[in-house]
Amino acid sequence: MWLSQALLLLILAGYSIATEITGPTTVNGLEWGSLTVQCAYGSGWETYLKWWCRGADWNGCNILVRTNGSEQEVKKNRVSIRDNQKNRIFTVTMENLKRDDADSYWCGIEKTGIDLGVNVQVTIKPDTQTPVLEWTTATASLAFTPAATQKTSSPLSRSLLSSTHFLFLLLLELPLLLGMLGAVLWVNRPQRRS
Repeated sequence: MWLSQALLLLILAGYSIATEITGPTTVNGLEWGSLTVQCAYGSGWETYLKWWCRGADWNGCNILVRTNGSEQEVKKNRVSIRDNQKNRIFTVTMENLKRDDADSYWCGIEKTGIDLGVNVQVTIKPDTQTPVLEWTTATASLAFTPAATQKTSSPLSRSLLSSTHFLFLLLLELPLLLGMLGAVLWVNRPQRRS
């Protein structure tokens, strides 16, 4: 009998936590990209601190970022949080995602006693595009840029100097063509008669 009462108490406690704060059960992100999670809460919790926590264990999760009680965005490392108290939604953004960011996270509200929270599973899909090497003229260096972070553009709007074929033409084919042209002009030059 006591086991069924304890189980009922756990179910009711979980129910009250779930009705005070809600969020998505799973969120997907792309490696090197970003993802956004929105968690909603009930009336009366507007001025309470909201937080984003990592780890499957509710009691042992690591709080990555928390609000300061206002609607100002708070950013810590690659994670930011902003509370919209009028709409009772707080938004968490994770940037520059890595594969090992995939984990169990919690949207939470800090309160006296046990905090309120809802679990969110974050999965990170690998970037299937190949990385790109870019030549930076300002620093005269090559920079590694993951393909997912590049701005997409049409072939016509890309810079001609960034085209691999153009660089190949400029550095290898053009000197060869100029050399052959010079040889033809030299052979066909007018001869002086003495």
